[in-house]
Amino acid sequence: MEHVDTVVVGSGFGGSVAAYRMAEAGRSVVVLERGRAYPPGTFPRSPAEIGRAFWDPEAGLYGMFDVWSFKGFDSVVSSGLGGGSLIYANVLLRKDERWFVTDLPGGRHEEWPVSRADLDPHYDAVEKMIGTAVYPLDRPPYDHTPKAHAMQDAAAELGLHYSRPPLSISFAPSPGAEPGVGLPLAEPPYGNVHGVPRRTCRLCGECDIGCNDGAKNSLDHTYLSAAAFHGADLRTEHEVKAIRPRPGGGYEVDYVHHDVNVRKGKRPVRTIACERLVLAAGTYGTTFLLLKSRAALPGLSGALGTRFSGNGDLLTFLLKAKDRDRVRPLDASRGPVITSAIRLPDALDGAPGAGPGAYIEDGGYPSFVDWMVPGLEPDEQIVRVVKFLWQRFVEFFKDAPDTNVSAELSDLIGDGALSVSSLPLLGMGRDAADGRLELRGGRLNARWSAESSQAHYARLRKTMRAMADVLGAEYADNPIWFRKRVVTVHPLGGAPMGRHEGEGVCDAFGEVFGHPGLYIADGAAMPGPVGPNPSLTIAAMADRLSTRALEDAANRGRSTHVPPRDGARRTQDAPGTGAGPASGEAGPPGGAGNGRAYGADSGRPERDRGTSSGAAAPTSLSFTEVMKGFVTFGEGDPRAGELAEAREHIAFRLTITADDVDRFLAEPEHTARAGGWVESAGCGGRRPVLRGWFNCLAPAGAEDRRLMRYRLHFADGEGRPRTLTGQKNVLHGPPTRIWPDTSTLYVRILDGHVPEGGDADAETLAAGVMHIRLPDFARQLTTFRTSGPDCAAALVRFGRFFAGELWEVYGPDAA
Repeated sequence: MEHVDTVVVGSGFGGSVAAYRMAEAGRSVVVLERGRAYPPGTFPRSPAEIGRAFWDPEAGLYGMFDVWSFKGFDSVVSSGLGGGSLIYANVLLRKDERWFVTDLPGGRHEEWPVSRADLDPHYDAVEKMIGTAVYPLDRPPYDHTPKAHAMQDAAAELGLHYSRPPLSISFAPSPGAEPGVGLPLAEPPYGNVHGVPRRTCRLCGECDIGCNDGAKNSLDHTYLSAAAFHGADLRTEHEVKAIRPRPGGGYEVDYVHHDVNVRKGKRPVRTIACERLVLAAGTYGTTFLLLKSRAALPGLSGALGTRFSGNGDLLTFLLKAKDRDRVRPLDASRGPVITSAIRLPDALDGAPGAGPGAYIEDGGYPSFVDWMVPGLEPDEQIVRVVKFLWQRFVEFFKDAPDTNVSAELSDLIGDGALSVSSLPLLGMGRDAADGRLELRGGRLNARWSAESSQAHYARLRKTMRAMADVLGAEYADNPIWFRKRVVTVHPLGGAPMGRHEGEGVCDAFGEVFGHPGLYIADGAAMPGPVGPNPSLTIAAMADRLSTRALEDAANRGRSTHVPPRDGARRTQDAPGTGAGPASGEAGPPGGAGNGRAYGADSGRPERDRGTSSGAAAPTSLSFTEVMKGFVTFGEGDPRAGELAEAREHIAFRLTITADDVDRFLAEPEHTARAGGWVESAGCGGRRPVLRGWFNCLAPAGAEDRRLMRYRLHFADGEGRPRTLTGQKNVLHGPPTRIWPDTSTLYVRILDGHVPEGGDADAETLAAGVMHIRLPDFARQLTTFRTSGPDCAAALVRFGRFFAGELWEVYGPDAA
């Protein structure tokens, strides 16, 4: 069974943050995301593409929009690499300081287990990582954004608080630069997981159907790209089906791979094991998984499924709105989806009788004209696409009795609501968290309605009507409202945090009560509504969770040699990540085992316990190395394989560990363990190293020659054993040869798990050359870590050894 340190289920605002933090700290991380990746330019736009943009694997649909229908409300969430960030409207607002409470019957309030002060440092970290900016309304060409001015005017007339909230959008090509439309964006230091150029916002209003320009700083461009840079394995089209504790500690995760290139049929269930499991599949996904796994997770809190809410979401329309000169129709399609926010005060703010607080934000429409068949009049284009989309929407709700509201929608279209001459308004706030999620017939069911939050919705609708009056527009409810249904895009709760298991499923740091190492890092952990858009709060909670999880790992001694930064030694990675040879297999050549015992059941080195005589544990040293290059399958010569037309990319990321520095320096072959992954399309993508060895500047028969040898055993995507073997030739020459010699690796991929000395008898499947890029080498220098009683001196001894060996090769001749 594949075994890694951390498995993250889902890649939204909780999962992406946790994946990055764990990978940055040197953990082996696998992210399982059910949806596909969406590089800029691949989001659906045509009616045919939109028609298949829904998530329903049973119907062969693997699209981005996952629509849930329950009695009393409907919900839309996302499926894809980046989770909800692909379709959210970019707003990153902090939860108001006084709103960290849950309303109880009788006007009472219950404090959340976490406060604004607890989250502020993590809010700071997330905002910095994602990159935020307010809409630059005060400068051309952004000053011509009619809906933003309409929001300003309405707030001023009604005496309401107006602001331009922080948006996760790049308006400028780099931090501190002047904003501009459609400019090329500078790449961050960690690169981009898609490898596709991005450009600044074009003001097209397509934010919540996927940004094809890459101007939206969605999680795939930020946290997930950074996580991949640090070695996280991002696996798309992998849907988790079940979880359970693993005998001896940790967890097992069952999943299926939705390979869209394979014809429909039952997918085989695969399993991966981990020490830590982070559930971040969204409110519905995470709660559903826990409910299904209740029997396997004894002692789960009775609070599972409770405290569900829709964060007070409400959508309405201001019809036939005019611009601020009251002459031309207001064009709500210009700009990002949201530019402005109006805050309604809360009684907790000191506003007597105000009730729970709320926000109203402007909405917008994408440019439908680009989607349509040429030749239609604009009004006909809009009506045609809206009717088409609505028909698709209704098809997903055909089994729900009260959702077919086509007549109401048709009337609304006739009134011009769904055109660029109207202004959608998006409301949200502190509604009642009194809903419950449960299993019914093996499916997720929700018991929640808008009835208990009528005061909240009435206040929003009253304020929105007043805004319509100010703007000379006509007010219209969402047609679904007439059936007393709401649509929420911010479902929260279901596995709420609490101070103890009688109050919540997890603690204030997201760890599930009674199940160490199992974490909840998404909206399911919210004990009530956030109020404003919850994305930033979910991400900040995940950042706080990660900090505590890494601290706990060190304090509990789960990984004695894993310090909380990048490049750490991983004693818990194997089997599957190369921490040591499996039980019953031969040890590494040259004594890589260093005389240490290997656990018979786990295949990983036993935790440091000193020698039988009671001597102190040895000092270990580790560092991380990333190399990339090209190989050609069917070629046996590395130099030819690097240049052949049929070549393909290859890469690895290895953590090299010498368990005993003194033994490592003393033995002639200078052998260490190598764990991590090898990535090659010809071998099935990214594959964990099962066993690996590294020889550092080993003798090569001549005084002026050394070899740096690599031998990595892994299995390809079909489970067939493979060996990557390679060497760096460190030959005598001028000092200018040091960099090319020590950064160039000549590699071969062999059939089978080939031992040292067996290469000549093995079949060579591929050959090529790999290199260390200068940025990767600079990063490698920061990854050296030591652990044990003699850390500083051990690092100095290693440095002197390395420099001395290079001097022997590249130094001047004695003559």
